[in-house]
Amino acid sequence: MAESSSSPGPPSRLGRRSRPRSPEAVAERRRSSRTEALGRRALELSRFYGGKIETVPKVPVRSLRDFSLWYTPGVAEVSRAIHAHPDLSFDVTGRWNTVAIVTDGSRLLGLGDMGPEAALPVMEGKALLFKFLGGVDAFPLPIRAPTPAEFLQTAEAIAPAVGGINLEDIASPKCFGLLEELTRRLEIPVWHDDQLGTAAATVAGLLNALRLTHRSVGEARTVLLGAGAANLATARLLLALGHDPHRLTLVDQRGVLHAERDDVDELMVRNPWKYRLALRTNGGGRTGDLVRAAEGADVLVAASTPVPGTVRPEHLRAMARDPIVFALANPVPEIWPDVARSAGAAIVATGRSDFPNQVNNSLVFPAVFRGVLDARARAIPEEVVLVAARALAAGAERRGLGPSHLLPTMEEPEVFPEIAAAVADESVRLGIARLRLSHDEFLERARALMGRPLRLVRALARAHLTPPMPRGPGRPRKAA
Repeated sequence: MAESSSSPGPPSRLGRRSRPRSPEAVAERRRSSRTEALGRRALELSRFYGGKIETVPKVPVRSLRDFSLWYTPGVAEVSRAIHAHPDLSFDVTGRWNTVAIVTDGSRLLGLGDMGPEAALPVMEGKALLFKFLGGVDAFPLPIRAPTPAEFLQTAEAIAPAVGGINLEDIASPKCFGLLEELTRRLEIPVWHDDQLGTAAATVAGLLNALRLTHRSVGEARTVLLGAGAANLATARLLLALGHDPHRLTLVDQRGVLHAERDDVDELMVRNPWKYRLALRTNGGGRTGDLVRAAEGADVLVAASTPVPGTVRPEHLRAMARDPIVFALANPVPEIWPDVARSAGAAIVATGRSDFPNQVNNSLVFPAVFRGVLDARARAIPEEVVLVAARALAAGAERRGLGPSHLLPTMEEPEVFPEIAAAVADESVRLGIARLRLSHDEFLERARALMGRPLRLVRALARAHLTPPMPRGPGRPRKAA
């Protein structure tokens, strides 16, 4: 489709010339078309490959006789040993490196309640990232659990099979209670990525953005647009880092969250996590909508509605000089990066990998789980999350910190073993680790395990065991 220009268009059916589209409308259409094209290509490739992951043997099978070792009768001795000492399951089975990705599909990406079947391709993608980036064997487990009690019962029942549980795409506020209760009940680490992963990546990016704009956490005025899983966790981490609660403003669909809002008593019952933040921050001394909240703010973190225009240029122009803007909704951000920069934003980040400064939980959860699995930790407390955030922020300096490089990308793999080792160290320090190694030992282990998947993927491709990706429509073949 040709781009519109200032020249008049062809006559319409009514005999009048159509109005030329504005440059902003043309850019919006181009961006939307790009997103739609990526979706069509993803569906095409998913049909071609029939899913993203598979299981493969990790032991040699030279003949049928080997199954007497890997299965019966030899395996009985392994079972007897575990029965006598249950923690041996971390030594003599794959439990030490296995994570279950559990969801009910009640808040899938930016799509809403799509159910467990529709959640499966997302969980498969998560499992692929776990393996490729963290060297972790993860399996997707969308479940049909209409009530929190049923969800808890299912998650608790599968715990003996895994070294950790990653909760994913669960509606708020249900996700908060599930995480807290499973953490209390289980002796393995439980993580809700939409809370902790996104919050850790956000905080890491903010630490570097504040540094680049000569600000500090203790002095910044911050607005969090959206009061769901990600931003409530981000608020807690910022407060733990010393952010002044009276300079922190949360905004939801009803406006600024504060102690005198007419629904605050209802929140006390329905969403106590949101209620506690309403009391503690009291809107940063503000009431009203986003327009009022943004006035003079240094930072705007949007984790809300995946609709461009949710954050508008006038919001940014009301902020302090050189504002920091994180528009993290997926699959499309609340404001496009070029629009935000045109409105004066000094630093812009999104949740997408096709723009600079992707703030995404994929930068956090593989390394965190690598670290807690290597230490065989029993939990992932807030201290571990903050250590991961600081280590991620520090990792950006390896290739040079700048307005377009706030955080490492997935193509900077040397950073992630460092995060894993820092997480393992903190687990040991907190007394929640079953396995106590030195920092260098944790680092060497993480490097070996996190480096293996890339070699495996390349070996499978060379052996033609992974079919090459078919050409997309309109893509020319590469020259031989």
